[in-house]
Amino acid sequence: MIRKSEAYKEEDEMITKTLFPGCYIQGDGAIERLKDELPKFGQEGLCIMTASSRERLKERLPETTATLRLHDAEFGGECSDREIDRHVEAAKNCGAQFIVAIGGGKTIDTGKITADRLGLAVVVVPTIASTDAPCSACAIVYSEEGAVIRVEYQKNNPNLVLVDSGIIANAPARFLVSGMGDALATWFEAESCRKNNAKNEAGELGSHTAYALSRICYDTLLEYGADALAACKDHQTTPALEHVIEANTLLSGLGFESGGLAMAHSIHNGLTVLHQTHDYFHGEKVAMGVLASLFLREETKPFIDEVYTFCESIGLPTTLAGIGLGEATAEELERVAVRACRADEQIHHEGSDITPEVVIRTLLAADAEGKRRKA
Repeated sequence: MIRKSEAYKEEDEMITKTLFPGCYIQGDGAIERLKDELPKFGQEGLCIMTASSRERLKERLPETTATLRLHDAEFGGECSDREIDRHVEAAKNCGAQFIVAIGGGKTIDTGKITADRLGLAVVVVPTIASTDAPCSACAIVYSEEGAVIRVEYQKNNPNLVLVDSGIIANAPARFLVSGMGDALATWFEAESCRKNNAKNEAGELGSHTAYALSRICYDTLLEYGADALAACKDHQTTPALEHVIEANTLLSGLGFESGGLAMAHSIHNGLTVLHQTHDYFHGEKVAMGVLASLFLREETKPFIDEVYTFCESIGLPTTLAGIGLGEATAEELERVAVRACRADEQIHHEGSDITPEVVIRTLLAADAEGKRRKA
């Protein structure tokens, strides 16, 4: 029996909301399905991707036919307001009926926002499994310098998410590791939201389904993470790699959006204010937020060991030096903490009074534990 939390009055309804992409396709060679899937959304599409991705995949993209035309749009590298505006205009000029975003998290987020502003369908094709951005109806907008400005929410989740695991297997393994860092946060943050009756990214309470998927995400990473990394380094698609790609992309996407976010992602957002962190991937910074959250919640020593051991086994950072902050000053850490504690940040889903001082304390505790284990 599920009991209402004391945070809710008797007359309150326990309404939950769970979001899903329209369709999710994954497997080696899945990109070949685009020629059959894209015409479902129209004849004219704007295809956003980097020049390097286009060169690498051009032979595998659908050819222009009587029923399908893809107009090229080069992604400039940052999901910024200027970049988004440029693609909105490009889509208008070519009469696009749908948007295709092929690439990493920032390319995908740019495509999602572009489609949302124009009321168009969006098809997402990640070429790396580095974040859980592909399945969600939210996107991070950055400054031109790479600092987080805001999270922007779309009216709908992507209509189609298509993941070619063969393409993922041939990308640098660091991207997969970063994706595991991002996915690692899913269960921890969803649990904080569940325990504290905090709203998810859909603005409602999370569902039992979302919380269960978040836990499956965590268990999948611990069971298959190291083997998946080995397969990716060998450019082989194995069952372990397929499981982790699904965890990084689908399970984590469903879990964070419908379960909710908390401390780990807010610490990531704070870390982006320091230029020293800009060469490190989203998931690498999120992982440090996860480790800090262990000390906020005063987890048991065996559990802390479990999480640190996993991070160490796949090469996720476990110290501030691992994200470029080995020489960070007290003033710099305060800037991180103040940004992480902004009033609109999900760190406040942790349920206790979170202050910049608390963030600094937990970051330093996580750093100290990482150093101790390396000694």
